[in-house]
Amino acid sequence: MATIVTLGALLFILVNLIYFLKDKHFKYSYFSTALFYKLFFVLFGIMIAFAVLYYALSFDNPMLRVSSPGGKPVEHTFSNYLYYSGVTILSVGYGDYIPTGYLRFFALLEAAIGLLLPTAYFMRVLDSKGNKGNE
Repeated sequence: MATIVTLGALLFILVNLIYFLKDKHFKYSYFSTALFYKLFFVLFGIMIAFAVLYYALSFDNPMLRVSSPGGKPVEHTFSNYLYYSGVTILSVGYGDYIPTGYLRFFALLEAAIGLLLPTAYFMRVLDSKGNKGNE
């Protein structure tokens, strides 16, 4: 049953993405597929790079702790740091992991990049739309 629900949810997500990317309802809107892919792959690459950075910085001293009264160090696996990096770049975080030491600075930097890159993307798309109207 869980497999069917999972496949149904994935199919629903895929159909919605296709609908969003292929919808021609708005005649005057401008969507750049190339810029969208560029944004996606740049964010994905930065997320992986920060995960590697977090993982490397935590070899000697655990710098990622569980957000609980005990605050135990997070298990030193790449997947934990990749998860933390993804949550940080795509949002302000869930709060389940807390960075310590140098990771605090890098987490702020990654969160800022995660906020500013999509903003720059939309500004570029709007600028392209404005330039098309002036021609």
